[in-house]
Amino acid sequence: MKTNIKLGLCQMTVSDNKDDNLKKAASMLDECCKLGADIAILPEMFNCPYDTKMFPLYTENLENSKTLSVISDSAKYNNMYIVAGTIPESSDGCIYNTSVMFDREGNIIAIHRKVHLFDINIKGGIVFRESDVLTAGKSVTVAETEFGRVGIGICFDMRFTELYSKMTEAGAKIIITPASFNMTTGPAHWDLLVRARALDNQVFHAAVSSARNSKADYVSYGNSMVCDPWGSIISRADEKEGIMIADIDLKMVNSVRSQIPVNKIID
Repeated sequence: MKTNIKLGLCQMTVSDNKDDNLKKAASMLDECCKLGADIAILPEMFNCPYDTKMFPLYTENLENSKTLSVISDSAKYNNMYIVAGTIPESSDGCIYNTSVMFDREGNIIAIHRKVHLFDINIKGGIVFRESDVLTAGKSVTVAETEFGRVGIGICFDMRFTELYSKMTEAGAKIIITPASFNMTTGPAHWDLLVRARALDNQVFHAAVSSARNSKADYVSYGNSMVCDPWGSIISRADEKEGIMIADIDLKMVNSVRSQIPVNKIID
């Protein structure tokens, strides 16, 4: 099993034009391939503005999704795993915040619906209620890949340790979190949470944000990051749009777990 992996993090600026967003996503994924990425990752709500008013307007059904068709084609063309950030997904009269992972042939290998909806009211900061529009998912999501198992969470999920522990117990050595923290919670908690979920589960954790657009109604923090099982930051972006490649070696997971066997799941 291959243990040396390149992760490609696409910190893209998202506009209110879906076609433009898809063209940009495809271009960034092509660039990830040129840079040698094995797994490329897009941010939360990469095909539409992160705004509850917009989600019903941009929603797509997984069976005939224009967005996912573009990403599937990219995965096959580039021979690369892709975590398609998240999109607003419609199903049975509900809308979900959904992440889909594709294999190198463009096949869907995992679907994660955000379990913990972003409902907050921070005094003097930000008020946001995903539950006004979205329905929560219920499942722990772990994908089978040639590198082993990869867990998927979405943004606010990262604050709930049990979900990430369950992914680890299911065999994940990499956990991927498409996200869009804001300018209140980002500076306060982003670094801490990304590092903590890597440290307490002794996994590689890649958290991928959209780029910061100060003119948007919801301003993302950016600062996409990859942390190792020791809790150290190994790659970090700034707030601007761009691609970041992170080299990881999965042998480090078992090394750290054997030295500090808090989870006793060494294999």
